[in-house]
Amino acid sequence: MALKTTGFTSTLHPSLCSLSSLFLFTLISILSISLFFLFSATYQSKPVSSQSLLSQTTPQASIKVYVVDLPRSLNYGLLDAYWSLQSDSRLGSEEDREIRRAQMGKTLKFPPYPESPLIKQYSAEYWIMGDLMTPEKLRYGSFAKRVSDVNEADVVFVPFFATISAEMQLGVGKGVFRKKEGNEDYERQRQVMEFVRGTEAWKRSGGRDHVFVLTDMQKIQRKFWVISKEIYCSLGTSFGAYCFLCSNGSSQPDSPMHSLADPVAMWHVKAEIAPAILLVVDFGGWYKLDSRTSNGSLSEMIQHTQVSLLKDVIVPYTHLLPRLHLSENRNRQTLLYFKGAKHRHRGGLVREKLWDLLVNEEGVIMEEGFPNATGREQSIKGMRTSEFCLHPAGDTPTSCRLFDAIQSLCIPVIISDNIELPFEGMVDYSEFSVFVAVSDALQPQWLVKHLRSFDKGKKHRFRQKMAEVQPIFEYDNGYPAGIGPVPPDGAVNHIWKKVHQKLPMIKEAIIREKRKPPGAFVPLRCHCS
Repeated sequence: MALKTTGFTSTLHPSLCSLSSLFLFTLISILSISLFFLFSATYQSKPVSSQSLLSQTTPQASIKVYVVDLPRSLNYGLLDAYWSLQSDSRLGSEEDREIRRAQMGKTLKFPPYPESPLIKQYSAEYWIMGDLMTPEKLRYGSFAKRVSDVNEADVVFVPFFATISAEMQLGVGKGVFRKKEGNEDYERQRQVMEFVRGTEAWKRSGGRDHVFVLTDMQKIQRKFWVISKEIYCSLGTSFGAYCFLCSNGSSQPDSPMHSLADPVAMWHVKAEIAPAILLVVDFGGWYKLDSRTSNGSLSEMIQHTQVSLLKDVIVPYTHLLPRLHLSENRNRQTLLYFKGAKHRHRGGLVREKLWDLLVNEEGVIMEEGFPNATGREQSIKGMRTSEFCLHPAGDTPTSCRLFDAIQSLCIPVIISDNIELPFEGMVDYSEFSVFVAVSDALQPQWLVKHLRSFDKGKKHRFRQKMAEVQPIFEYDNGYPAGIGPVPPDGAVNHIWKKVHQKLPMIKEAIIREKRKPPGAFVPLRCHCS
């Protein structure tokens, strides 16, 4: 006889199943949580591999750079020639004399760059080249990726040390600088242009994707011509093509203007390289001015320029003073400090007027001097003990004084209406600088009263922001000749990032030029900003 299932058995079995399921679920949950924390702790305690560090420091994006294979005599060979000179008669330095003695009879693959302040402030060419010459396995922090096939490149870098070339000519024969005969710098410029213009890369783009470093600005006597307001400007088919009518209605200028600081690097071939990407410290000297319609007011003068923010990049001067960290900042007794030449030209005439207004003001120090050894120590002391550092226009709208102030945590007071600054869009200068219109600054006692209105908290916030951006203006990566990893947040990387931003416009200009039918006439056009 079959056993009869009781009600007790039938009701107990589902309960036991539910209890078993609940116990099993709880056990699995506890084990899962335990394993999670166990593996998390193990992962966190494991050392970070060098490969992991590499991936952290390698930029996510990059710009592909092809380096033109110029003869060594046009870059590092120029440094060999510089150090073979007996001396630099203009404004040398004790460091240079020591280097020259040590270099006698030697030829280094990567010679050092001069410490002379007249040359060092323009040394961007050296540090950019050093990054590109660094072995690829050490270039993990660089935004620029060097490629060996020009067809893969975004841009083509022309490794001509234009500053050293110009400075050597100025040092041995300034009188022939504007001439062609007997001018070795002119001969080198022609050698560079004949080389690059003969390449397929130049022919393909007209030079629009080629990069030149032209940082040297000097006050060289030359005449500027008055230009009328009939300047027709629009973004056209090519960069570097500029149009104007002279004020007498002809194609010839009708009256000369005075001398002005001028870009001396590659001066003789400026028209040929105008379509290219130019790395310059500012736009001063690249423009012509129309004074006839300005009533003597600099702010109303028409600017006609070979450079444009559409394609060119403003790069920092190399600072000459050492960096002061925020933790090293001490009490500052002086309100406003300036050291430099009182007498300047053209746009720098404001400096002389400011000097006369400020020289006797309480809490203001105005010193005239040059960046030699004595002047350097005075500048270090003056900038580190002053709340504000004056930065008026000189022969050009800017100078390395601005970047010395930033490294000294001295709040820049910028009085230069036409100034262009490096890395704008990446750096907000209003967060750590005071911008003053020339018209306001020239009112008696206005500037001093304005600077005294900044409270202690505001000045501290300015210095905090300045400390954050100090590395951005640093070229030196701490390695001899710059052959080594560049800091990801340094000047060289920021320069290439700015060039990268220009690529869409540059590529568009190259494509538009290609579609012109043979023999077609397209009026010259320019872009006025």
